[in-house]
Amino acid sequence: MTTISARATGSWTSAPGLPEAATWYGQHDNAVPLANGDAVLVAGGADSVSAAVSQAAVYNAAAGTWLPVGALNTPRRLHTLTLLAGGKVLATGGTSGSAPGAPALATTELYDPATQAWTPSGTMAGTRAGHSAVLLADGRVLVAGGSTVRSAQTTKALRTAELYDPATDTWSAAGDMTEARTGHTAVPLAGGAVLVCGGTTPVGGADEPALAFCELYDSATKKWAPTGSLRAPRSHHQATRLSDTKVLVTGGTALGAPGGGAFDPFSQRTAELYDLTSGAWGPAADMPAGRALHRALPFGPNGVLVIGGAADDKDETGYRSALRYDAAADSWTSVAGLADGRWAFAAAPLPGGKVLVTGGTARTGTAAADPAVAELTASTEIFTAGGSS
Repeated sequence: MTTISARATGSWTSAPGLPEAATWYGQHDNAVPLANGDAVLVAGGADSVSAAVSQAAVYNAAAGTWLPVGALNTPRRLHTLTLLAGGKVLATGGTSGSAPGAPALATTELYDPATQAWTPSGTMAGTRAGHSAVLLADGRVLVAGGSTVRSAQTTKALRTAELYDPATDTWSAAGDMTEARTGHTAVPLAGGAVLVCGGTTPVGGADEPALAFCELYDSATKKWAPTGSLRAPRSHHQATRLSDTKVLVTGGTALGAPGGGAFDPFSQRTAELYDLTSGAWGPAADMPAGRALHRALPFGPNGVLVIGGAADDKDETGYRSALRYDAAADSWTSVAGLADGRWAFAAAPLPGGKVLVTGGTARTGTAAADPAVAELTASTEIFTAGGSS
């Protein structure tokens, strides 16, 4: 059941746009707040024809401006960005190609805010794109899954996982997952646990079945174990940490596929709550409408801000709408909508309880002026809670 307030709250204000329009289709390539708290880094992504880009830029919240910084050594899309305990940012894997089946990367690099430059870092044991990356409590980074080339024009999902140690700039095996997956979400929880859920498993054809199966990583034993499965298979969803033991999952692309049984052409409106204590998923209030390829961030006490998205990434126009979830009341409140609808964009918290949204895809296919070229946006907007729209 959906509980939704009819009054839209909060407001969006325009900020200077990115130096170069880009879009980010991965789950873990999102904007990274830097350690000083008043700056946000974006790096890599794709251009309007899905080619990887090397741009990197930092948004200064106090000045309200973007500063181009040193470009990535390797253009990357479907990569990951992770803020390390020492303040540097680790970029891993991804692909520099735009075509399906393009080779994935094993290379990694580090951004140093002091020098505003990237330097090559330790190389992973395997190539991967569309993988997850999570900072563990001990300062290491867990990278898991993703996809790599199977054969010409096809990819395969990976079960492998690796650990990065910033102290030695080296990678080591982390134990294989129980299920191969790509495009999944990963969330750190209490006791060194990491929850991985959803994503897809490429099977060599056009369809990539979404997964409901979830698993937990134990950082002490370096082992994976199954945990409760999602109530619905999900890809292009979001998983947001509510507390040490609770996770909210929202949306995702449509269930099923043409010719494969029941098919709903619209994205999912359902949400689910995971409890680490019980290892089970339970229902959360439905969103008022479905969405995928959106972003969701913790926002205020027991809250989550869900922004933008689309039903699919083909023949689509990005959504302007945004919602705020209250975990205590299990209810959704409509908040002011974006000026520019978008999906596959970057979003990050700013000081003072604000949220930055930048870039992304505005239109594709028949919804775009040229069906062969996606329409991207370089615009940036800042959300502030309170007030009315």
